[in-house]
Amino acid sequence: MKAAILLVLLWFCHNLAAAQPTILYGNNPAAGHYQLLRGVKLYYETYGQGLPLLLIHGNGDNISAFAKNIPYFAQRYRVIAVDSRAHGKSVDPGDSLSFEMMADDFASLLTSLRIDSAYVLGWSDGGINALVLALRHPEKVKRLVATGANIWPDSTALMPNLWKQQQRGYQENRNTKFTDPKRRNDWKVFCLDVFQPNIPLAALRRVRVPAFIVAGDRDVIRPEHTVAIYQNLPRAWLWIIPNSGHATLQEHADEFNQKTDAFFRTKAVPAPAR
Repeated sequence: MKAAILLVLLWFCHNLAAAQPTILYGNNPAAGHYQLLRGVKLYYETYGQGLPLLLIHGNGDNISAFAKNIPYFAQRYRVIAVDSRAHGKSVDPGDSLSFEMMADDFASLLTSLRIDSAYVLGWSDGGINALVLALRHPEKVKRLVATGANIWPDSTALMPNLWKQQQRGYQENRNTKFTDPKRRNDWKVFCLDVFQPNIPLAALRRVRVPAFIVAGDRDVIRPEHTVAIYQNLPRAWLWIIPNSGHATLQEHADEFNQKTDAFFRTKAVPAPAR
């Protein structure tokens, strides 16, 4: 009898789970919004309630990159996940792109939402954006997490294979005249990482908010470069994740979510950098 009841309960739970709609992060009309800012129709999605948390994805990606993180953080925060300009649904008609432009977009978005400051989580180019946002608009950042970020684009920051691949791609296509809008946009996005960012280590010392610098031990960013970023931030923690590549927040989502949440919520502040 008990076995039969257990089977019924299992069947019920399975069918209940199957009946739950799958959320398509990055393409969710129920959570999606557009905001015209600085000449760009910026797309973002919001989830949950609480203190604001801005999520910024990497190069060539979109909001869906955070599919393993949004459900967790939406339980405690007002999550604002954004398609950066020229990415996802945020159409950018311009012919130039920079991290400074994107950081100004994010600051303007927070202002338009009447958010004085937010926690910021950025992955890859999003991590760069988090640092640039803290430099250009320090009042908008409570605390930041940057995973897989670099602050200059050469082979001392990127692993050699990635750097060579980027250089090869640029040399092979730099004289191509792209007429298709999508290919032209893709080229603009690709060139962003070929030539940028260009942030001196000394500039990081102006970032006064607490920062959590993360990378995988098999990341595409050189570990010594990640350590240098950490060492030059006045108030920072460092976490190199074992057995992880560049996609730390996907490959180790549970641990990443928990540690990031703990960092945001702790009252402890690291001592000034050495």
